[in-house]
Amino acid sequence: MPERNAQEIAALIKDAFSNVTLGDGIGLREAQGLDDYADEQTCASYRANDEKNDWSRIPVDDLNACYSSLSFFDAQGMRFHLPAFLIAALNGGYVQDMSFQLAYLNDYSIGQYALLSPVQRKAIRAYLLFILEDESYAFSHPHILRALNEYWTDQS
Repeated sequence: MPERNAQEIAALIKDAFSNVTLGDGIGLREAQGLDDYADEQTCASYRANDEKNDWSRIPVDDLNACYSSLSFFDAQGMRFHLPAFLIAALNGGYVQDMSFQLAYLNDYSIGQYALLSPVQRKAIRAYLLFILEDESYAFSHPHILRALNEYWTDQS
């Protein structure tokens, strides 16, 4: 099978996550509030301004400013925001390393992926296989390979 390029991976991710909304999940700025130990009222005001219906409308600048939100999403928040982060990374706009979020797994991070469908998991696997070919991720290659073999498997 020929290798996929970044646009093909992005299209796969867009299709897999096309109808996902935030629902009751933790929003992007709301997660920043949690990271900053903000009170409940402050987090609620952040959430009021969060995108809830179309992850593709989240500006890349917001993703870069709220990179630590990835550590504070619940499963609904992760399912909603993950495609925005991945596509921004594929397009070169997201400046953080997404391999850490997807390959350095623990019980908490695995729980964040609990709501992903098999199609969504396959899109994540395709992303990981794509970055595995990129030498700029060489440091993370052992972790990516382990995650592909143990969590993001072909049976995903």
